[in-house]
Order: sequence, then structure tokens, then C-alpha cells
Amino acid sequence: MFVFACLPLVILKTMPSVKYHKGDMVMGRWPGSNLYYEVKVLAFEAKSQLYTVIYKDGTELELKEQDMKNSSGFQPRSRSRSRSPGRRRSRSRSPARTTRRSSSRAAAAAAAAAITEGSPSSRRDAKLKEMVEVRLSPLQQPTMAAENNRNNRHENKEENNTASKVNEMEPEKNQRRYNLRRRKDDSKPKPQQLEDPRVVTGPAVTVSTQLDFGGKIGAYFWLLFLPSWVLFVILQVNLEDPSLVNFPPPLPPLESFWDARALGFVILWILFQVLLYILPMGKLSEGMPLRSGERLKYRTNGFFAMAVSAAVVAAAFHQGMDLTYIHSHFLQLSVATFLISILLSVYLYIRSRYAPPEQHALGGSSGNVIYDFFKGHELNPRIKNFDLKFFCEMRPGLIGWCLINFAFALAEMKQQGLDTPSYAMILVNVFQLLYVVDGLWNEEAILTTMDLMHDGFGFMLAFGDLVWVPFTYSLQAYYLVSHPNALSLPAVAAIVLLKFIGFYIFRKSNSEKNAFRRNPSDPKLSYMRTIPTATGKSLLVSGWWGVVRHPNYLGDLIMALAWSIPCGFSHLLPWYYMIYFIILLVHRDSRDMSDCRRKYGSAWDEYCRTVRYRIIPRVY
Repeated sequence: MFVFACLPLVILKTMPSVKYHKGDMVMGRWPGSNLYYEVKVLAFEAKSQLYTVIYKDGTELELKEQDMKNSSGFQPRSRSRSRSPGRRRSRSRSPARTTRRSSSRAAAAAAAAAITEGSPSSRRDAKLKEMVEVRLSPLQQPTMAAENNRNNRHENKEENNTASKVNEMEPEKNQRRYNLRRRKDDSKPKPQQLEDPRVVTGPAVTVSTQLDFGGKIGAYFWLLFLPSWVLFVILQVNLEDPSLVNFPPPLPPLESFWDARALGFVILWILFQVLLYILPMGKLSEGMPLRSGERLKYRTNGFFAMAVSAAVVAAAFHQGMDLTYIHSHFLQLSVATFLISILLSVYLYIRSRYAPPEQHALGGSSGNVIYDFFKGHELNPRIKNFDLKFFCEMRPGLIGWCLINFAFALAEMKQQGLDTPSYAMILVNVFQLLYVVDGLWNEEAILTTMDLMHDGFGFMLAFGDLVWVPFTYSLQAYYLVSHPNALSLPAVAAIVLLKFIGFYIFRKSNSEKNAFRRNPSDPKLSYMRTIPTATGKSLLVSGWWGVVRHPNYLGDLIMALAWSIPCGFSHLLPWYYMIYFIILLVHRDSRDMSDCRRKYGSAWDEYCRTVRYRIIPRVY
């Protein structure tokens, strides 16, 4: 009985003491300075012994107990007029000293990567805190602008003394929820800048801290695997028993890979699409703000290009041009396009070496030649106003995909002795044509996607746009040429219904996202529910975006299912697109989750609790 009576005392004694509780208003030290500001305690984590607090400007940090004091009887530290280390430390950019900046800079500051906090372990770490500036405040205080202006002259003098030393320092590895950045000259007006929290920027370099696709070793793998896989599926589909699990078929003679006419056809097709792109047709659309604050303009006339291309192909067919050449020389056409994508990738990497650092893609600036060549070193390579990435993303490969499908329908009629294509071939052609036409009609929406906003233009996108899309997405039609699959009218009706369900979800969710990203304050969107973040942005939790986190991916998968069912269930090969798309979208979701958790912190955790499922409701 004595033991049980003493047990509560033992438990209380072993539990860590909590000095401050949730909701308490205390004084918290601003990191990198000796200044204290009023904060509100949000939580205490017993394992790390850290308090989560929020400053008046909305910045959330985790502080140790020794960095916090009771508000009662607190005496603020008086400022010294001497030029001492204490004075330099007091110049850190604290919440009470911030001026109104663009929301883009605030977004980058508040989205600093979370890394474990620890106290300085050496004089070098302590010295670093004196010489770097902590940019955190997501919500600037306009009332403090006057104080900031009065001190700008003093800061500029101190800045000259410390700037040369900052590059010799390494950022402290044991900090959490904030980035250390070199102090810049704030006395001169500058254009709005968007800074990415994944990098620590110096005066002339941008260094990526996170590598995708398996990192540097993965880049070597994908450079070899992607072309090999395209070759495998093209050779496999012509077999009597095509299957993804078959042993790779023997390679044909080397001369069968090359056809000069095929190369000329591909070059002519790309030049024709270039001509349609540069014609002054369609509107000029603004892209999303870059890190420099600049908004690039894009000629969004993709639907016009599609219509003209269809008219030219129809005229050529009417004049007796044999489009079944595309089917009989599919391998040679793919090899020719692959060579062009290689040459384009080499050109892109060479020109990126001479591009200014602010034009580099953050994810493609690893310093490793192979990885940067694969991922893309320059974000928006342009020849005057001709945007290479935007053009390749939406034109030659995407419209070429529809041309290839049409040629396969003609080849099926010729090979099977039919007067019209089969129901299965018609469904595949119409479904995929609708997908492409919708993308080109809503071409402006691509300006808010990950490819255009974040990924550099290198081998990954060049090969994907020019080779992967037209020569693997057309596999269902290619398969049906030699392996017809009869469909009944009820089956056709069910497949059509499935397609339009997926298309509705895909288009509706993408329209909601695009409208919200472009103008969140639009009165037409006032009915939408959102979750505010410390960056000044809001997370959409309304409409389809309140059902799953990626409803556009859900619509894409349903459409992919509708494309595959017409090919039947005899072989796995025509289901390749469905399998590939699941892998692609799950990987994109993981990249997006990682980026958003880094950018939005606790707001993203709340969003994940509100919208529980990632892509498929109640499944994933």
C-alpha cells in the first residue's frame, strides 16, 4: 500500500516541469539577437523540451525555456550607442523592425526548412549569429517602417564590415523553422522577390538542398532507363503475345533504327509547330511571379495550333498522303525524336551555364553536371520571347500524339480490312483527343503547374515532352492495330460514362485551382473555405479540394482507366499508361507534400487533418 501511495509522487518527480502553459503571454527572445518580444505559448513538446510560440506578426517558432521570460517585471535591454557586437546583434530583422514587403518574400521567409534546434557549440556558431539575418516575418508591420528607415544608414555601414565574412560561414545546422540569410542592402528600393526556403543564397550562387528522383545516382539511372524503356515497349507491342513481363525481344538490325525520311518528318513537324506558336494569334498570358518578381508573358494559342494542324493533316490525307507510314516507321520516328531531344538537352545545359543565377531552377542547381543536365539547370530558357519549355510542353509532342493515334486508326482499317475503325479504336482516339483539346483550350492553366513554376528545362522535360508523351501515351492505339478487341454497345456506353466522370472531376478541380491561385481575393471565390498560413497565402479546402488533396489527379486516373478498358484484359501492355500514371502521380504527391510541409508548417498539418485523403477518397 505504501508503494502505491508513493507512486504518484514518483511520477510527478520524473515528469519534466513545464514553466509556461498553452495560452500564456510571455517575452520570447528573437533568434540571433538579444531582443525580446511578446509571444503567445501554443504548445510544449516534452520530448524536445521546446515551446512552440507565436509572435504578434504571425511567425511561429520553437524556443527553449531559457529564451523566454515572464512578462511581469520584464525590463527591456537598453540599446548601446557603441559599435559593439551587442549592437550588431540588436540589428537583426525582428518582428518589431520589419517593413511592408511583398507577400512573396514573406512567403519564402516563413517557409524555412525545419531542422533540429540546438544551442551554439562553438565561437564560430556564436559569431555566425552576429553576422547573418533571420528573415522570418510573414506579416509585416507597417507601423514600424519609420523606425526601420531611421536605422537603415547605420545598418548599411555595419553591413559592409560583415558581408565579406558571411560567405566563409556555414549556416547553423541545429536550427528549427527558420533560415539564416546574409543581410542584404535594404536601403534601396528593389523589385519584389520570391525566395525559396530550400536554399541559402549567397551573392552569386543558388544551392539546392533537396534532390529528387534518387539524387545524383538516380539521374544516371533515369538517363539510361527512360530511352531503354521506350524502346522496349515499342518492340514489345508488335509481338503476337505482348506483355510487360515478357523478356525483352531481340534487337532488330541496327539499320532498322534509322531512316533519314523519318528524321526529316520530325524536324518538319517541329518547325511547323514553331511557326504556329510565333504567329500573333491568341492572347498573351502572364505567368506566375518569379523570384525576381518578374512575370513572363506566354503566347497561349495552343488551340489555334491544334485546329490548323488538324486542317493541314486532313488536307494532306485528302491529297493522298499515306499516314500509315507513321505506324510502319514508328521505331525510326521515335529514334529520330530521341536524337533531337538529346541535342536540345545539351544546348539547354550549355546555355544555362551562362544564365544569371536568378534564372536558375532551384531544383536543378545541385552542382553535379549529370543531375543538373537531367533535371534542368535553367528555369525558363528563352530565345528572345520564344519560351522553349512552354513550347515543348504543349505543342509538338501533345499535338503529335493525336496525329499518331489518327495514323494508327488508319493502319487498323488497312490491316484488319475494315471500312471504319473499331469501337475500341474510336474510343481511344476520341478520349485522348478530348484530353489534348481540353489542355490546349485551357492552356493558360499550365502556367500554375509544377513543371512551369519550379522544374528547370533539361533532359527530363525535353525527353518527356518530345519522346515519352507521343510514343508511349499512344500505346493503346498502337496495340489495337494488331490486337483488336470487340466491344458491345452497353460496354461502350459504360466506358463513355466513366470517361466523362473523370473528365468532369479533372476539369472542375483544375479550374478551381487555377482561379484561386491567380486571384484568391476574387469576389466570385468568396464562398470557398480556406486555411490561412503564416506566409500570407491560404490553402483551399472547398469544392473538390475539400474532398481530396489532389482531385485533379483523381480525375486523371479515372480517365486513364477509361482509356485502358477498351483494349481488354488479355495483356498488361495496354494498361501500361494506367500503371505508369499511378506511379507518377503518387511520386508527385510525395514531392508536393514535402514542399508544402516545409512552406506552410503547422497550417499544412491542419490542412491534412481537414482533408484526410490524398488522391482517392477512403483509399489513399
